[in-house]
Amino acid sequence: MPMKRFSGAAGYSRFLIYLVVIVLLNIAGITLFFRADLTSGKVYSLSEASRKVVSTLSEPLTVKVFFSGNLPAPYNNIERYLRDLLEEYAVAGNRYFNYRFYNVSGGEDDESRKNRELASSYGIQPVQIQNIEHDQVKFQEAYMGMVLIHGDIIEAIPAITSTDGLEYRITSTIMKMNNKISALLRLKDKISVKLILSSSLAVVGPYMNISGLPELPGKIEEIVNRLNEKNYGRLSFSYLDPTLNPADEKEAEHYEILRLGWNEFRDRTGKTIPAGKGYAGIVVEHGGNFETIELIKAIRLPVFGTQYQLADLAGLEKAINETAENVININEEIGYLADHGTPPIGGLPPMFDFRRQQDSLASLEKLLSEEYSIRQVRLSDGDIPDGLSTLIIAGPKEKFTDYELYQLDQFLMKGNNLAVFLDSFKEVTPGGQGMMSQFRRSFYTPLDTGLEKLLEHYGLIVKKSIVLDENSYRQPVPRRFGGGERIIYFAPIIKNEMINKDAAYLKNIKGLVILKASPVEINEKKIKDDNGLRAVRLFSSSGRSWEMKGSINLNPVFIRPPKDEEEFRSLPMAYVVEGSFPSYFAGRPVPEKKEPEKEENGEGKKEKEAKETGVDMSAIRGERITIEKGRPGKIFLIGTSAILKDNVIDEEGKTPNAQFVMNVIDYLNGREDIAVMRSRHRNSIPCGTLTRLQRRP
Repeated sequence: MPMKRFSGAAGYSRFLIYLVVIVLLNIAGITLFFRADLTSGKVYSLSEASRKVVSTLSEPLTVKVFFSGNLPAPYNNIERYLRDLLEEYAVAGNRYFNYRFYNVSGGEDDESRKNRELASSYGIQPVQIQNIEHDQVKFQEAYMGMVLIHGDIIEAIPAITSTDGLEYRITSTIMKMNNKISALLRLKDKISVKLILSSSLAVVGPYMNISGLPELPGKIEEIVNRLNEKNYGRLSFSYLDPTLNPADEKEAEHYEILRLGWNEFRDRTGKTIPAGKGYAGIVVEHGGNFETIELIKAIRLPVFGTQYQLADLAGLEKAINETAENVININEEIGYLADHGTPPIGGLPPMFDFRRQQDSLASLEKLLSEEYSIRQVRLSDGDIPDGLSTLIIAGPKEKFTDYELYQLDQFLMKGNNLAVFLDSFKEVTPGGQGMMSQFRRSFYTPLDTGLEKLLEHYGLIVKKSIVLDENSYRQPVPRRFGGGERIIYFAPIIKNEMINKDAAYLKNIKGLVILKASPVEINEKKIKDDNGLRAVRLFSSSGRSWEMKGSINLNPVFIRPPKDEEEFRSLPMAYVVEGSFPSYFAGRPVPEKKEPEKEENGEGKKEKEAKETGVDMSAIRGERITIEKGRPGKIFLIGTSAILKDNVIDEEGKTPNAQFVMNVIDYLNGREDIAVMRSRHRNSIPCGTLTRLQRRP
């Protein structure tokens, strides 16, 4: 049959309609932007937390990316992913979010050279990467960094060598910049940067292998001036010389600045150096909050004695900037219980102090400090400060008084949260706490701090036993001891299926390794029926676990699984309980706070007050009102504090344990969306990996 042809007006009309439709589709394709992420888990889509952060920008934020071209796999994928990610940010941020990629390839043209100089000015230097060509491993240098500029605030991400957690790094940096701008603009007084440096140290500096001390004040003032350009001019610099001014010496003592003293001595040329002393340090202070920065580090080494080292100037610039952020509290404050025998969270443990190095929480402190301002709380000093929403209690070893329990109870009643890492046993090493204590066998005694009765009132119980599991961490055995692996039964590996995925902040946690933990149980009648609370089990041990009760001996050599199959069962290990808690002290008198009976001068407190005021203060009474039913709050409880230590948590936050702890803290602080984003794209270190596990159990 012959084909029909367009004819007459009807044919031309149809042709024009087709033409108009094609033109309109092309216009729509040009003007309308649409992206669809079809990957599993929406890998190339922004999380809700990122969209919220970038959509609230009130002034332009510019991202400058310095990435070398033609990189080998897998680094070329990083650039593609970063381009897609920044495009997503730009869509969510609208006109306030801008980004640009700069050509920094190895060419010597003016543009490439200027861009490399620009990258260097932001602290972005090339990194060394591997390139495998023809079965040969070659190394090449490549720029793989970015800088974010928001107002006067500049933050660099100098090395992007993986897509792992990249969205979290970018979003948390934007949040930090927003918080910092708000905090700086609110300041009425400037942040004081005081250099306390005795001019007398210039005499002994050369004998300490430290030179250039007289030029240091000028150099540090230059650093502060540079930082002022990035901090809205909110820093002020001053130089105090205790050698010339006695008042400056008092300030140095007040801030507990490093003090150096020396006796009269003669150098190799026979020149006599008179006895003297000097101070060296930097104080950053605002509104009564201050932190000190070491200027001279004194390191004690065996054989060589004490060695001295002057702080690196580039490191000082970073330290001053970060310390200024801390003293103005740019992040939400979080509390850490710093008494009752909890491990210290601030500062480094002394060298060769094996026990304190074991208990170090340096990695936890670093991770928390990136998100929160940490305030150390001592119940013995007074009430828990206002403004804290969460208090971390990590492995207390000493008894709480009823008044201290009252403080914790009322803190919870105000709608705040407790993160409790509670040990059921105290590890005791005979023969002191010296360096050789690592080779002595430990034993464990039951702990009763009083916190247990408070938790039991809320419906939470930490059992006096230790969870052992056949599915546990396997420790490599050195060849000289026979080689192979040793099962550490008190370090259960929690597999993915034993983690509660109904809790959004745990969805991306694929596994955990838990140390020396006691089972956690709930009194369902108290929690649900009596108090109307909600309890969520976070994870449990495997079905091949059992309990060690009574005499606790965690030496792996003496631990064997039970022969009776009925002893094996899955044990709950962590809970979050939330709702309006009933006060433990409801209907009871407020406990008395024990005060020292005598002052230093031997006079009683009442007598002293009467002398100073002319009034018998015992006649004036104040009555404290107990909150008997609290506003909604949360308690997280796990039966171990060992999971917070440096051998389990890495300072980069890549281990599942680090992500779990940070996600729980975020959830307690109402930042569940941030917790979900943190572990969303991370390829974590395997859950059975510990950075180092002590040999002595």
